Amino acid sequence: MRTPHISRLAAAAIGSAALVMPLAAIAPVHAAPADKPAPKVATTKTVVPTLDARASLSADYIAKGPESGAKVTEANGRKGPFPGQVIPGFSAMSEIGDGSFWGLPDNGFGAKANSDDFLLRIYKVKPQWETADGGKGKIQVKKFVQLRDPHHNAGFKIVNENTKQRHLTGADFDVESMVLAKDGSFWIGEEFGPYILHFSADGVLLQAPVPMPGVKSPSSPLLAKGEAATLRNSKGFEAMATSQNGRYLYPILEGYLNGDDKRTRVISQFDARTNKYTGRTWKYQADTDDNLVGDAFMTDGKKMLVVERDDFWAAKSVTKRIYEINLNKQEKDGFLVKKLVVDLLKIDNPDGIGMKTDPGYGVEETFKFPFQSVETVVRLKDGRLLVADDNNYPGNDARKPGTPDNTEMIIVDLAKKKVPAASKEHTVFSHRGASGYRPEHTLAAYEEAINQCADYIEPDLVSTKDGVLVDRHENDITGTTNVADRPEFADRKTTKTIDGSKITGWFTEDFTLAELRTLRAKERLGELRPGSAKFDGLYQVPTFDEVVDLARRSKTCSGKPVGVIPEIKHGSYFDSIGLSQEEGTVKVLEANGYGRKNSPTQIQSFEVGNLQELNQMTKVQLVQLIDCSGAPADFVATGNTTTYKDMVTASGMKKIAKYADSVGLCKNVMIPKKKDGSLDKPSAAIKNAHDAGLEVTGWTFRAENSFLPTNFKSSANPAEIGDMKGEIKAFLAAGMDHVFSDQPDLAVAAVREFEQGR
Repeated sequence: MRTPHISRLAAAAIGSAALVMPLAAIAPVHAAPADKPAPKVATTKTVVPTLDARASLSADYIAKGPESGAKVTEANGRKGPFPGQVIPGFSAMSEIGDGSFWGLPDNGFGAKANSDDFLLRIYKVKPQWETADGGKGKIQVKKFVQLRDPHHNAGFKIVNENTKQRHLTGADFDVESMVLAKDGSFWIGEEFGPYILHFSADGVLLQAPVPMPGVKSPSSPLLAKGEAATLRNSKGFEAMATSQNGRYLYPILEGYLNGDDKRTRVISQFDARTNKYTGRTWKYQADTDDNLVGDAFMTDGKKMLVVERDDFWAAKSVTKRIYEINLNKQEKDGFLVKKLVVDLLKIDNPDGIGMKTDPGYGVEETFKFPFQSVETVVRLKDGRLLVADDNNYPGNDARKPGTPDNTEMIIVDLAKKKVPAASKEHTVFSHRGASGYRPEHTLAAYEEAINQCADYIEPDLVSTKDGVLVDRHENDITGTTNVADRPEFADRKTTKTIDGSKITGWFTEDFTLAELRTLRAKERLGELRPGSAKFDGLYQVPTFDEVVDLARRSKTCSGKPVGVIPEIKHGSYFDSIGLSQEEGTVKVLEANGYGRKNSPTQIQSFEVGNLQELNQMTKVQLVQLIDCSGAPADFVATGNTTTYKDMVTASGMKKIAKYADSVGLCKNVMIPKKKDGSLDKPSAAIKNAHDAGLEVTGWTFRAENSFLPTNFKSSANPAEIGDMKGEIKAFLAAGMDHVFSDQPDLAVAAVREFEQGR
C-alpha cells in the first residue's frame, strides 16, 4: 500500500474553518494584522544570466567592395543589388584579446543561387558596449580578411575561376563556423560539403577542403549524378569548437544524418596536426527534431558550450539556448549529458540596457535574444559569454517588424543572485503549459510556462498507432491540429465511442508518429485567445519524451528542477485497442531520471484502475483526478456505480489514500457556485482530503472572464482578463494546497501575494 503524505496541519485547519464560515470571512484569517509587517519573502541563490553589455551594427551597413545581393529576395523594404558588401550578421566569432573580435558572416544570402556576388570575408570588429554605465552600443568595423584561393586548392570550378586572386564567394562555400589557431590562421567549418577549410591569417586557402567521411550534402561538389545525399541541404558544420591546445577540432552537424534519429546531431573529432578525422564521434540530442546546432565553444578539458536553436524568431521563438556538454559524460542511451547554461529568451536586465537607446521586441527587464539564427557563442577570458546573431539580411525582423534586424552582440554574466525561493506550501502547475498564451501542449507553451516560474509542466498523454506517447488533450485532434486541412488524411476521419461518448474526428491512434509530426498545433479556444491563435500552424505535436527532456534540461525560477505531471488520458479505451499507456509512461520517466521516489513527478488520471496499477509499478506520486460530475470511465465500463461525488466523501477519500498521494479537484467540487455564478461556501471536499492525508490541487484556473465566477469577472466580455488572482486566493484561503492554471505567471503572483497576506 502507498503511504500517503501527511497533510499540513495549517491547511487542515483552514479546511475545517471553511465549513462553518462564509467565504467572505475566510480571507482575513490569512491577512497580516495592520500593526505587523507582511512576512518576508524567502529567497535562495541561483545562477541568474544577466545582461552586462550590448552593441549592434546597422543591418544596412555596407562594407567596401563590389555590389552584392543582386539576386536576393526583397524583404522588409530592402531590395538588391546593394552598393557594396552587406554584412548579414556573424555565424562565428573569435576573441582577439584587445577588446576586438574576428567575425565570420556565412555565405551571404542563404543559397548558392543567390550568393555568387557575396564575397567571403572575416571582419575585425570592435564593440563600443552599452553597459550599466552607458556607452554607445555600436559595433565598429575595423578591417577585413578576404578569403581567396590563388593556389587552386578548392578542387572544383569557383565563381571567380579565371581571376588572379580567385576571391571566394557564397556560391563556392557556405562558411559557418570558425576557430582561430594559435599561429593566427583560421580553421573554418563549411556546409556545402560539408568541409573543413584552412585559411592563412591573410585569407589564403592553404589546402584542399577536407570532407566529412561518408557524408555529402545535396550541394556537395563531390556528389555524383544520381548519388543520394546523406545530409539535408545547409545542415553541415554550423558549429565547430577546438581543444584548448588547438590540436583537435570538433565540428558538429547542424542537422541529422539521413537514416539517423531526427534528434541526433553528430560531433566528430578532427586532428589539425595530421589533417585527418580521428574516427571518434559523439551523439548530441536536440530538444526536438527540427532544432539546429548553431555554434560550439570548448571551455576546458572535454567541456563544451553548444548553441541550440529553433528556426523561429521574435515571439514565435521557443528554443534559443546554450547547453554545456562533457565529451566524457554520456547517458544510458549514448547521448551526451546536457546541462542548461543560458536560456537566451530569459536574461535578467536590471540596468535596462538598450531599453531607451535601442528598444525593440525583447529589450525589456527580462531581455530576450530572439533571433532566428543565434549562431555565435564565445566564452571570454573573464568567463562571461559573448553571443551574436546572423541576421539573415534582409529577411529577419525579430526586434522591429518590417525593419531588418541589426547584427547584435551581447555579453551575459552567469553570477549567482538571490531570487524568491519556491513556495514550500503551494505548487503552481502549468495547465498544458502556459496555455493562456501559446497553443496548449506544445514545447512553446511549456517553455513559456517555465519562464513564467511554473513549478511543473503538464503533458496529457495519448498514443499513436505505433505506440508512441504524444502530448494532446484528447486523442481526438480535430480541434487542436490542422489535420482537417490536410487532404491526404481526409479518409482518416471517423466516428468512435470514447468513454461512452460518440465522437467524430481524427484520432492519434490512427496515425503513426511520423505522420503526426507533419501536422501543426493550433489554439483550441481561438475566439477567447486570439493572441495564442497567432501561433497556429507553427509547432509540432511533441512526444512525451521530448516534454520530459525539456523539463530535466531546464530550471525553475528558483533554480530547482522543473517538475512533470503527466495525465494519462482514456486509459481503459487505449487498453481496449492494445495501446496501454501506463507502462510507457513509467518507462519514459525512468529513462529520463524522473521515476524515482523523490523525483519532481506526479502521474494523474480520472480513472482508478490504472492508478492502482501504477501504485505497484512506480514510486512517483499519484494523483486521483475528480471531475465536477459523473464517474470514472473504468467504473462505468465495469458496472461499478461509485461516482466522483461518492469519492469526495470522507470514506471515499480514505479509499483514494490507499493508492494515491493527492487529489486534483474540479473547482466546483471545492467551492460550488451560487445561482448568480458567484462563489458559495466551500464544501467538505478539501477537509475530507486532508483528513485522509491527501493534498489537494484545484483545476483549472483560467484568467478569461468566460471561466471566472461572476464576482471575479472584469466585464461582460468573455475574452477579457478578469481577477483570476483573486479567485485563486479565495480557494487557497479555503484550504486548497496547489494550483493548476493556464496563466502560470498570474498564478505564481497570486500564491506569493497570498503567502504575504495580501
